[in-house]
Amino acid sequence: MTDNNIILQAKQIIRTFKDGKLETPVIKGIDFRLLQNETVAITGSSGSGKTTLLQLLAGLDQPTEGSVQLIGKDFSKMRDVDRGKMRNKYMGFVYQFHFLLPELTALENVMLPLRVRRETSAIAEAKAKIILDKVGLSHRVHHKPSELSGGERQRVAIARALITEPACVLADEPTGNLDDSSAKQVFDLMLALNEEMNTGLLVVTHNLTLAAKMQTQRHLVEGLFEN
Repeated sequence: MTDNNIILQAKQIIRTFKDGKLETPVIKGIDFRLLQNETVAITGSSGSGKTTLLQLLAGLDQPTEGSVQLIGKDFSKMRDVDRGKMRNKYMGFVYQFHFLLPELTALENVMLPLRVRRETSAIAEAKAKIILDKVGLSHRVHHKPSELSGGERQRVAIARALITEPACVLADEPTGNLDDSSAKQVFDLMLALNEEMNTGLLVVTHNLTLAAKMQTQRHLVEGLFEN
């Protein structure tokens, strides 16, 4: 892979939290990169720094030292408004909790990222229907989250993450709230769509069985990668 294939890259990032005179290092000097069409799992026990690392890579937090680059641009040094635009253009997010708006239908929830881009309602709706069909929910487009199962709600969240055709998808415990059968179905769907849409996929998970399905596994221990 050449540098042109690198979507997301962290260079010696450190994140230290301060409380008065007390300094707590959480991320202690990590190098990381995610390539186009690559799937990476980050595992680790609670308190190992997984969520902090994901927030740094997503530009939701800034490193104390080091840099994060998205599509070759120094993501960590941008103004908040510019980081937001970069996230909307190049990143999709899937969380443990689906964060769907309860008053909106599945279709309307999936349309939201395109509406944020000021895409027309007609184009956003057409694209949302296509991606909902890809996740097997064409028959549920007019249902609200309360009318969907846990697995279906997470499929809607995946569709929302992918509707912008992002360069990468970052997922934080995307199957954490699902039973084993639903978790496997949702995870397999994410991998299939990753391959079909040629995105990079980064998943933070406690589930070692699911992590083993990824091309690369990185284990985080006290703010450093073990491998």
